Amino acid sequence: MAGADADGDPTPIVDRFTGGQVVTVFRSRRRPGTDDVYGPLVEAMEALARAVPGFVDFATFVAADGERVSLVTFASPEAHAAWRDDPRHRAAQRQGRAEFYEEYSVQVSQCTAATQWRRPTG
Repeated sequence: MAGADADGDPTPIVDRFTGGQVVTVFRSRRRPGTDDVYGPLVEAMEALARAVPGFVDFATFVAADGERVSLVTFASPEAHAAWRDDPRHRAAQRQGRAEFYEEYSVQVSQCTAATQWRRPTG
């Protein structure tokens, strides 16, 4: 549980996000009528990412206009590379271009700093 510092401000918590991690931002727009095949493939790719040593987090958000944003975080460049270069992930990327996506972009960054805060309980 977090407490308070000398000024009475809540103390930060230690969480899973830290500097040095690698964060991939995957933004996409899908073609209509792809849900039946896309859903199971996304689940398989998330499970693949989670199985990589050094996996930290995977979250996907959908905007009102249909744009999807996935954030995938790994502890190190090596862990990220293992996921990026996995042959099953590469095959899914090819399938996505051929069947699912109208457009997408990928941004990969190394985190220089991270802070977290959570309201204290009780």
